[in-house]
Amino acid sequence: MTNAAYTTQLQAGLGLIEETRKLLALWEPGMRAPELLRRALEAGEFPRFTSRRLRNVVTESFKPRYLVEDGRPAAWLKALAPRLAASEFNQLLFVYTCRANLVLADFVRQVYWAAYTSGKTALGVEDARRFIIQANSEGKTFKPWSDETITRIARYLPACCADFGLLESGQKQVRKILPFQIEARALALLAYEFHFAGLGENRILGHPDWALFGLERGDVLDMFKRLALKGWWIVQAAGDVTRITWQYASQEEVFDAIAQG
Repeated sequence: MTNAAYTTQLQAGLGLIEETRKLLALWEPGMRAPELLRRALEAGEFPRFTSRRLRNVVTESFKPRYLVEDGRPAAWLKALAPRLAASEFNQLLFVYTCRANLVLADFVRQVYWAAYTSGKTALGVEDARRFIIQANSEGKTFKPWSDETITRIARYLPACCADFGLLESGQKQVRKILPFQIEARALALLAYEFHFAGLGENRILGHPDWALFGLERGDVLDMFKRLALKGWWIVQAAGDVTRITWQYASQEEVFDAIAQG
């Protein structure tokens, strides 16, 4: 069994893009999931949700995605929400959702991008089912999943990809594969997140999050060089050695740069 096993948390909520925006607006630094749930219930922002459904969304989806590391992702996203285009913001949500749901991250990296690069035009529930059955047999879950659980998660994986724009939306067994590439400012923000977390150049350029967008190390370096022309950083690359001089020294400076376009 792997150290980071697959879970069924994705069933508590798929992309939850609009719900996340509303919860981020209600959330304040230092607020934990129970406090956020109380505020959400009192605010009346989720009239279609039962209290049980809202509790599941907050505790099983929002919390593991955005309230880890003392709420750093939530604080980062709350500040960025009014400054970013929807496509940029949604890609950040996509990354955090994948980080919290390894089964989704591996499906995207191993199945979606393999299909995309091989020229396939569609993915469906059966593709997800085969992926999960294989993962189940390899011990990637805490305990073997039942056929019912496999079937349920196999429906959720393509649906979640559709929420984030990798596949077409709608209630479908098979979905068209859509063009999906990282937005320049989303890449810059993720790079600065890694930098502020203390990662060096090699770990940043080789970070597994880039593979969620179908990028290999060389692709990432090329994008870094293009963004250097826009003033995000200075890149010096010679052979296998890359040095990055960062333009901004704090999150606040990054926010200001985003606000200025």
